[in-house]
Order: sequence, then C-alpha cells, then structure tokens
Amino acid sequence: MILDAHLDLSMNAIDWNRDLRTDIVTLRNFEKDLKDLPGRGQNTVTFQEMRKGNIGLCVATQIARYVKPTNSLPGWNSPEQAWAHTQAQLAWYKEMVRVKELTQITNLQTLESHLNYWETSMDAKKSIGFVLSLEGADSIVSMEHLHQAVDYGLRAVGPAHYGPGTYAFGTNSTGGIGEKGKNLLQEMEKLGLILDVTHLCDQSFWEALEVFDGVLWASHNNCRALVNHNRQFSDQQLKELIGRGAVIGGVLDTWMMVPNWKKGVSTPQSADAGLKQIVDNIDHICQLAGNSKHVGIGSDLDGGFGKEQSPYDVDTIADLQKIKGLLEARGYQSSDIEGICQGNFLRILRKVLSKF
Repeated sequence: MILDAHLDLSMNAIDWNRDLRTDIVTLRNFEKDLKDLPGRGQNTVTFQEMRKGNIGLCVATQIARYVKPTNSLPGWNSPEQAWAHTQAQLAWYKEMVRVKELTQITNLQTLESHLNYWETSMDAKKSIGFVLSLEGADSIVSMEHLHQAVDYGLRAVGPAHYGPGTYAFGTNSTGGIGEKGKNLLQEMEKLGLILDVTHLCDQSFWEALEVFDGVLWASHNNCRALVNHNRQFSDQQLKELIGRGAVIGGVLDTWMMVPNWKKGVSTPQSADAGLKQIVDNIDHICQLAGNSKHVGIGSDLDGGFGKEQSPYDVDTIADLQKIKGLLEARGYQSSDIEGICQGNFLRILRKVLSKF
C-alpha cells in the first residue's frame, strides 16, 4: 500500500467540479475543451486510479486563501468567506464518506481498523482512507474556529501557502510569523496537531520551529540542492527536520523536480522530468539522514496542474507504484521501500492520532 501525504481531493471536487467517482477517461473527455484552469483534460487522480495503485490512505486537504487588497494572488476577500469555502469542501468529504468512497481517519482506532480493512478486504471498490489537513491557515478566523476544525477531524495544518498569509509567509514571499502566527502554533501544539512546514518561506520556517515543539512533517516538499528555488528546502532545513523526527514527502510537480523549468513552455518530455527525479530527492534526504526513515511520498498530483506538469512516466496516480522498482534499482531494501511508501508517515500518524 502507498500512503500519499498530499492530495487536494476536495479542491478538485468543489473548485474544479470533478466527480472523482468518474473513470479517468470519461473525466478527461468531459474537460477536453475547457480552458478555465490549467491541466484541464490532463487530470491524473480519481478514486478508481487510487485503488488501482493501491493508494489506500492519503492526507487530503482543505484549502482557501484570504487575500488583502494589496495581494495580487487569487483568493477570498475575507477570512469568513475562506472559512465558508473550506466548509463546502468538508461537506463534500462527508458525502464521500456517506457513500462509502472515503473513510475519515481521526484517531488511532480508525487508522488501525482501516489499515486492516485495506489489507484484508477483497472488495474491488474499497473505501479509501483520508486524514484531513489544512493547506494555508488563512481560513482560520479565530482559535474557536481551529477548535471547531479539530472537532470535525482536522489533524494537520500548514500555516501558509503561496504569498503572504494571515499567520505566516509562504512561497515567493518573505516575512515572519508575527503574533498571530505564534498564537496559532501554540494552540496547535496544545491541541496535538501536526505542523506541516511545506510552503513556509525561510524566515517563517525558522521562526515557526522556534515556537512549535510538537510533531512536524513536510507533506510535499523537495530539495533545494537539486532545484534551487525558495519552494524547496535547503539541506540545513532538511537536517533540522530530520533531527526533529519529521518526514518529508517527495512532490511530483515537475517544476520542482528539474532545474530551469519554464511554465507553459517546458514539457515533461523536453525537460526529461520523470519519476527518477523523485527518487533523486528521496535519496538526497536519505543521504542527509543516514537512513530512510524521514522521507515518503506527497505527490500533490492534480494540485493545480495535470499531466502537462507531471512526470512523463505518470499517466495516472496509479503509476506511483513505479517508484518501488526505481528504489530497488538504486539498491534500497524492501524494509526501506516499505517505510518510504507508507511506514514513515504512518509512524507519525500513529504517534499523533493516539492522543485523540
């Protein structure tokens, strides 16, 4: 089984109007003439393809950005609107649970029960497990809203996404976490939530780690040593995460996999961007750590892009299974591969979910 630590399932359903119960060919044909969003007709993720790839568990997001008038990024004009949008995404997850397409994992009992079910069930349409995460915390209007989110099953929070946020600065921006960020992190630690450091700019990253002493992960993040951009983590940052027991999920967005990618110009084929580069990132982290215990898979497939910006050897998310063979070819043992594909992130989930 593969655990994918980052999938924007509800964004695809609510923002992009994709019914993920539909087969991939039908969904692509439905979108082939649409031009409103990048990656239309090039999507890679459906429930059927996740089952084909034995992706029985994922970390699935809510996401909604609040933007101030000076921020040119797309988003909602108030935190309350952003919160309302995450609640629409939550409603979709609940509907998918109701029709048994998904199973929400909220505590250790539901995690172990689902893992046993996924291993033993012969049902061709197994319910896929998900742990709920929030990508960018702008929609948290107040700490009361954070508590409400924990009550409905939120277990991980990334304080920032792209640009300046309410609680931290994210990709392509510079700044610290401020008092609001400190208050959020302190409340998250009290509640036992996972801090997802993905997308934090360097200053916010280091300030967050000074304040937060709880459990960390980077759900979908690659290495700056291989692609020199602020979206990636430096070796110094990676070593700090490793030292604190975190796990870093390799991400499959090709501009983060190969240097000199030009959006709208480069193609996976022209840039020679394949799953081999994800294995390069995985191996780089393993070499820094001296072991394979701090890396996993956080694909981010269909996270605002499609096949046009995915590895050339990925047609659908089912192709994540190819990573196993690539790791074997690099000399990784079965125990290492099991950890990378599921065990390392499961170790963190077991630790955190035992408190709920």
